Amino acid sequence: MARVAGIKDVARQAGVSVGTVSNVINRPEAVLPETRARVLAAIEDLGYVRSESARQLRAGRSRIMALLVLDMGNPFFVDVARGAERAARQAGLRVMVCNSGQSPAEEAEYLGLFAEQRVCGVLVTPADATGRNLESFSRHRIPYVLVDRVASGTGTCAVSVDDVRGGALAVGHLVSAGHRSVAYVSGPGDLHQIRDRRTGALSALAEAGLEPEALVEIPSDRLDVAAGRDAGARLLGLVPRPTAVFCANDLLALGVLQALYAAGVRVPQDIAIVGYDDIEFAAAAAVPLTSVRQPAVVMGRMAAELLLEEADDDGHHEHRSVVLQPELVVRASSSTPR
Repeated sequence: MARVAGIKDVARQAGVSVGTVSNVINRPEAVLPETRARVLAAIEDLGYVRSESARQLRAGRSRIMALLVLDMGNPFFVDVARGAERAARQAGLRVMVCNSGQSPAEEAEYLGLFAEQRVCGVLVTPADATGRNLESFSRHRIPYVLVDRVASGTGTCAVSVDDVRGGALAVGHLVSAGHRSVAYVSGPGDLHQIRDRRTGALSALAEAGLEPEALVEIPSDRLDVAAGRDAGARLLGLVPRPTAVFCANDLLALGVLQALYAAGVRVPQDIAIVGYDDIEFAAAAAVPLTSVRQPAVVMGRMAAELLLEEADDDGHHEHRSVVLQPELVVRASSSTPR
């Protein structure tokens, strides 16, 4: 295997010093045009690529912003990443996206990797409900911002959505359509988003004069389509059966929709469905899905902007917690009043 060309090889071929090669790469305006052309020709001829890792070691920080999410299979997090990438690119940075798979152990491994790589900062949707992983990571003095999570104190920035309001919007819509028994297909109980959406759902029932028992919870340990199909099968076995279902995210809702369709249950005539997130697939479902829209792209962009502020801190940065508002998007899956 041929040896990889280094900066000394470029300098030797161009007949200049290593410092001149470095200037051509980093400060080309400081080098005479004819010298710059000679160095660039040597770089092209040798196929030289500068060592970013070496540059990072000298600078003490990389040009990489890390984004650690719960599930990259969820289009919601793809939109978050899109927003973060836009803000990072404008600042001359790139985004490295990693997936914890809702595993605290994998989250800890990735945080360790980010510290080793000296990333400029981290956007993270925590998988570890105890907060111990981030507490340990904070010792590296690398800034981080919580995404889709409310900060528990004032020690970090966070961007989230008012999930209590979102749950109330979803179930309030179903109640106003005449439903008096609503199933809630939830997710992992240690995720605050799941608990907040349930709190909002209960508040909407209370406002309508209904008892908490009107909300029938169907728990799930995952937030994907397969878990939704399983929840749909359990929903079909309930006696009496709720006439509507609110799902903690759209992937669960799409799975429930598949289960009901396979059983010959009509949506929304027999059972109405409301999801959460308003991912792209929601509008394209066999029965277009009513959903609570989260501004995911905006969330990612704002989180990245807060991180950039903190990374460029001159001693005056103040941690902020931004709470965005959800929006109900009504489609065919819940449009038939009872």
